[in-house]
Amino acid sequence: MMTIRNLLAGLALALASVTCLATDINKASQAELESIKGIGPAMSGRILEERKKGPFRDWADVMERVKGIKQASATRFSSGGLTVNGSAFALPAAPATTPVAAAGPATTALTPVKKP
Repeated sequence: MMTIRNLLAGLALALASVTCLATDINKASQAELESIKGIGPAMSGRILEERKKGPFRDWADVMERVKGIKQASATRFSSGGLTVNGSAFALPAAPATTPVAAAGPATTALTPVKKP
C-alpha cells in the first residue's frame, strides 16, 4: 500500500515539474503558447505568423516584431515560463549616469543678493 502511495506522489511531482518547464517561443505549438498566462488565441496567432518569417533572435526581436508584446508583457510572459532561445526576459540595464561638474556656486531665489 505504501509503495502505491509513493508511486502516485512521485507521479504527481513529476507532472507538476513538467508544467513548470520553460516554453521556447521558437519551438512552442499554439496550445503551448496559450498555456502561458496572458497569451490567448490572437497573441499566439501573431507569434506564429511572425515565426514563419524566421526564428526570433532574442526578446528585443520579439518585442519589435509581435504587436502587443512590450516590456511589461514580456516580463509577464517570461515569469510564466516563456523563453526566447532558452533565455528569460530581463529588463535592459539602466544607462550609467555621470555627475555633472558644477561651474561655480549656484544661485537660487533663496540666495540673498548683496546690494552695493
